[in-house]
Amino acid sequence: MSEGRDRDEMRDDAARADERAPGEEATIAEGAANAGRATTAEERTPAGRSRLLIVDEREEAAARRRRLVLVAVSAVAVVAVVAVALIWRARSASAPAGEEEAKPVVSVKVAKAERQQIAAEVSALGTISPRDTAQVSPKISAQIRQMPLWKNRVVHAGDVLAVLESSDLQAQRNEAVGALNEARAAARSVETGTIPQNTAQDEKTLRDARAAVDNARRTYERRLALYQAGGISKKDLEASQLDLTKAENDLRLAEATVALRAKSLNPNDRAQAAAKVAQAEQHLGSLDAQLSYATVRAPISGIVTDQALYEGSFASSGTTLVTIADVSEVIVKAPFSDTVAAQLKVGDAATVAPTDLPGESMTGQVTLVSRSVDPTSRAVEVWVTLANGAGRLRANGAAQVTVAANSKRDAVVVPAPAVTLDASNADEGTVMVVDDSSVAHETKVTVGIRNGDKVEITSGLQGGEAVVVEGNYALPDGSKVEVSEEGEEDKGGEGKKGGAEQKGGDEGGGKKDEK
Repeated sequence: MSEGRDRDEMRDDAARADERAPGEEATIAEGAANAGRATTAEERTPAGRSRLLIVDEREEAAARRRRLVLVAVSAVAVVAVVAVALIWRARSASAPAGEEEAKPVVSVKVAKAERQQIAAEVSALGTISPRDTAQVSPKISAQIRQMPLWKNRVVHAGDVLAVLESSDLQAQRNEAVGALNEARAAARSVETGTIPQNTAQDEKTLRDARAAVDNARRTYERRLALYQAGGISKKDLEASQLDLTKAENDLRLAEATVALRAKSLNPNDRAQAAAKVAQAEQHLGSLDAQLSYATVRAPISGIVTDQALYEGSFASSGTTLVTIADVSEVIVKAPFSDTVAAQLKVGDAATVAPTDLPGESMTGQVTLVSRSVDPTSRAVEVWVTLANGAGRLRANGAAQVTVAANSKRDAVVVPAPAVTLDASNADEGTVMVVDDSSVAHETKVTVGIRNGDKVEITSGLQGGEAVVVEGNYALPDGSKVEVSEEGEEDKGGEGKKGGAEQKGGDEGGGKKDEK
């Protein structure tokens, strides 16, 4: 009886298991297996063996149901794959004509790859220096009697900047004038002798003797004429000749007397007198020079950039009063590397951009390339001269100096937007070259010198190719392109329009890329 009840219970459990889901059956089967292993003692009984048979049958039924489900799912999947393949084949048969009709034509701008000269631009920060600078100092030490405020004012060469106190120098000069007059009087006394009256008497005797000789000679000549005519006797003629001889002798005596008196003066006395006069004159000249130093004048024309002393201050000799800078022409001194300086020469063009004038640049010339190198930075000082008539450039200001170096002739040059670099600092990239069929082809290139809006192509282009400068971003290789009207104008006048046209092209390219 117990065995019959056990079989009935097993059949009821199997019926309930059929009503469950396959997952639940698997779970129950697993639990039953675990339970069977847990009750190994009961399996040895006949009732346990019967239950094991029923469980095995139930597991086999569940396995059959799972296989049927898998077969059904696989059949559905195969049917779906076949349907998709048929649909794809039907669409692919009609796709080429439709794609060919729907393939877009991209509007681009192009430019020619030209052969021209290009140079690398190298920049350095320089200092603006005036063409000429003067630090004005007094040559004497004195108090400043007059001196206005000169800072930031324009002065011209010779203008009076300051007047120093000079009353003591003026008194010394007056004393020197008196000493000079005294020396000159002493020299005159030495020259004329110690007894002026005797000298005057001797000079009078000399003049009288000369007059007596002239008179005796005229008398003798008249009597000689009368004697020859028979008007007088020879005795009268001889008397006249005697008078002439006496007069000549008196003249010789007077001349000798004067000469002896002049020779009787001591030569050393005369030299000492002349030396004292010269010494007095030199002392007076020195005081006049010192008095002139009391008036301080501007040595050059320019702007007073600094004023150290003011009216009432005591100025020592050599102390700077004011600093004058001539900024009508300035020199920008910039340090460049020795490799760049080796390629520069006097007369080369340079661009200067003052830091205090944003957006403005000026063109000057290289006027000096230093022959010495800084041993620490290996830099060479380069001077660039600029005209500054308007005075906009400030002394000691800063400016960015750009020079052209490593110049190359007959290089293949394209606009910078035409090259898409692999990386921002890479030397390799691609350009889109448009052929005669208006098809864009991607071309690998190597870049060399980069000069603002132009780039040198060292390999990949030969020159003369039409390259896309706008609309080349993400443009597929082999795309059909159409050169816009603006692009055609760029092709015809790129060299004339320059950077402004390039800027406009970049903005247009950005808009098309967004579309």
